[in-house]
Amino acid sequence: MGLLEQCKELFKTSSLYEVLGVVKGASEADVRRGYYKVSLLVHPDRAPDDQHATEKFQALGKVYAVLSDKEQRAVYDEQGTVDEECDSLGQDRNWEEYWRLLFPKITLEDILQFERKYKGTDEESEDVRRLYVQFEGDMDLILASALCCSQEDEPRIASIIQDGIDSGELTPYRAFTHESKQKKSARKRKANKEQKEAEEMKKEMGLDADDSLVAMLQQRQKSREQGFNSFLSDLEAKYSKKGKATSGKKGKK
Repeated sequence: MGLLEQCKELFKTSSLYEVLGVVKGASEADVRRGYYKVSLLVHPDRAPDDQHATEKFQALGKVYAVLSDKEQRAVYDEQGTVDEECDSLGQDRNWEEYWRLLFPKITLEDILQFERKYKGTDEESEDVRRLYVQFEGDMDLILASALCCSQEDEPRIASIIQDGIDSGELTPYRAFTHESKQKKSARKRKANKEQKEAEEMKKEMGLDADDSLVAMLQQRQKSREQGFNSFLSDLEAKYSKKGKATSGKKGKK
């Protein structure tokens, strides 16, 4: 069975882009992130009750191998076909190893180091503006999705957005420009509750003042498992080292 037919059977669509949950013109980073997020749902270790998990996981690896290769992606975009004979789609390929090479495990120390380098950069500003557009100014969703963001960062995040609005680069969504005091207060109460729980956890773990982020992350993992995993997913998909796992172009092993 060819890859497109396999996708139709396993994912109910023969579109490689739809399998990864991205649009046709998606960037390489978005394709990579889409592959990672969907693979977490069907990874055999994470979906033990799905009898087709292994097949889905292998098919996803093939989909990403095609869309991450410029030549193969160009052919697919133009002709809607996949070269089933290319080495990158070989049946004997170890897709688990391929996946792990692409996405090495992120540790808490990696997160701490990343936060120190990330905050206040142009990259953070670009990410915040992207989230502002994506969520049409909803600060609850923006702050929940922004990397390495806590209640103390809200004024800074809001300032990044306001600067974009003032410069005309961002649309002044009403959800942001006219956010109610009640909503802001509710968000602050929730953040304060999480901070208090994090402080209690910090004491239980015997952490010092410099390890407050560790406690915060541990608390989020405990109280908001899905959100924390999403944070790690974005971090791993966006910042995992490139170049380790190759697409195995035809004629190479």
